[in-house]
Amino acid sequence: MNTSVTMYEWKDIPWRKLEVQVFKLQKRIYQASARGDVKGVRKLQRLLIKSRAAKLLCARKVTQDNRGKRTAGIDGVKSLTPKQRLALAKDLAIPNKATPIRRVWIPKPGKQEKRPLGIPIMRDRAAQALVKLALEPEWEAKFEAHSYGFRPGRSAHDAIKYIFLGICRKDKYVLDADIKKCFDKINHKMLLSKLGTFPVMRRAIKAWLKAGVMEGGKLFPTKEGTPQGGVISPLLANIALHGLEEHLVKSVPKQKMVNGTNTAWNLQIVRYADDFIIMHRNLDVVKNAQALAAEWLSKMGLELSPTKTKIVHTFMPHEEHEPGFDFLGFSIRQYPLGKRNRRTMKGGSRYEQTWSWDKQFKTIITPTKEAILRHKTKLSQTVDGLKTAPQSRLIRELNPVIQGWANYYCSVNSKEIFGDIDHWLWEKLMRWVKRRHPMKPMNWIVNKYWHVDEKNKWDFSDEETSLSQHRLTPIEIHVNVKDIRSPFDGDWIYWCTRIFTYPGTRPIVGKLLKTQKGKCVYCGLHFRLEDLIEVDHFDLNRNNKRTSNLQALHGHCHDQKHGA
Repeated sequence: MNTSVTMYEWKDIPWRKLEVQVFKLQKRIYQASARGDVKGVRKLQRLLIKSRAAKLLCARKVTQDNRGKRTAGIDGVKSLTPKQRLALAKDLAIPNKATPIRRVWIPKPGKQEKRPLGIPIMRDRAAQALVKLALEPEWEAKFEAHSYGFRPGRSAHDAIKYIFLGICRKDKYVLDADIKKCFDKINHKMLLSKLGTFPVMRRAIKAWLKAGVMEGGKLFPTKEGTPQGGVISPLLANIALHGLEEHLVKSVPKQKMVNGTNTAWNLQIVRYADDFIIMHRNLDVVKNAQALAAEWLSKMGLELSPTKTKIVHTFMPHEEHEPGFDFLGFSIRQYPLGKRNRRTMKGGSRYEQTWSWDKQFKTIITPTKEAILRHKTKLSQTVDGLKTAPQSRLIRELNPVIQGWANYYCSVNSKEIFGDIDHWLWEKLMRWVKRRHPMKPMNWIVNKYWHVDEKNKWDFSDEETSLSQHRLTPIEIHVNVKDIRSPFDGDWIYWCTRIFTYPGTRPIVGKLLKTQKGKCVYCGLHFRLEDLIEVDHFDLNRNNKRTSNLQALHGHCHDQKHGA
């Protein structure tokens, strides 16, 4: 692991070699944690945080791989030059003290209230990334099977698919729970006790938790919670909530149906970060589970939000709530079948003998009304903000918004909604072009801005680029991740196959990944779900989108190829 830093310039660093070295150590940590070898885990973690390969990768992660909006900490540093990145990697170490974070308030989507975001300085971000490299494989071997938020290789679609599998044959009561200010209220002492790591790591994490917050030139102490915005914060939140599912399953025994069948009633828990749901066919069991969950959370200094936590039923109205519930932007509900779609119930293992005609249903998952409204608002703001811009600019701004939203909802019943949004957007664009040419006839406007494609369909196009359409995104069934699988197990065939079909992967990227067998052409390493994947054009012409002109590369490989 003694890769020299000084012998390379940033653009010449052998990233493939470094990533292989770090992943081998992470895999060994994962395996040692899975077999309960605590001493082996600690030894490998110390080796990892001291390796220069890991330090270089962490420096790249926080200074180059982060393609989001670059926000500075209290030191005002937003970006680093290649020489500064090398210096950061060379001097990077686990600190005993931490610099206060800078608080920024960002609006919650679709709401007037704002969420506090804590921005550490660049050096602390890199150190947190280094600690995360060592801690994550240890805890991936421990985390519960149905925890899906902020974990490598898992997504919101896995959580939604598991919910569908749990209710597609049976109607159930659901506790739709939300933890009140989860990131701001986590008890530091309980979190550090649950971590159980060695002193150097413990002191560093404690320093970050107690660093304080700078806002408006004033320093405020942080006596509880983990700052949202830190590299390691999501992992710490997952560790704090680890054990909730196991506690509830053990505390609520399996029940059998009263009318003589042998089907066991299982309590099902699905958690995504600080949002979780509990499903069961017995209302009393759900209420009991709610009390047990509240008691367990209180030990971590947390509590359920009284306004956002509710009990609903998937098929029937319950109390003042309509059937179904919303989770992660998806509306989950069961609808009664018509007479033509009903099947005669004759018993058997798949159906219950006691079901009556009025309890036959179909489970349908769609985007929520709030998600549709937010998406339309975003499209409308984009169109209204470009009243005088050329058509190519408008298409370039709209396409990422359309493709990203459609890809997120392409694994559920969204086809009809996609068509409705496309019709709404067509009317919006028609008003946009009429405003630009109020004196021109309709035939002239249509022929100028809409063109017939190869399938005799009208496209909003400038003959070089076309506007993406929601309805052209295929609806594909998502395959749920296996319960205890983790990318640190090294089964690249399984994980690369999942990238091809992952709903968040753009169709063109999925096509290229299949052609490249899941590997980056530049460095030869397999892609992972959390990797930044960019499409490179051989001839540097971004309008030439032929598959023969494209290749999928890691974000940093793309930069390295073009000398960035």
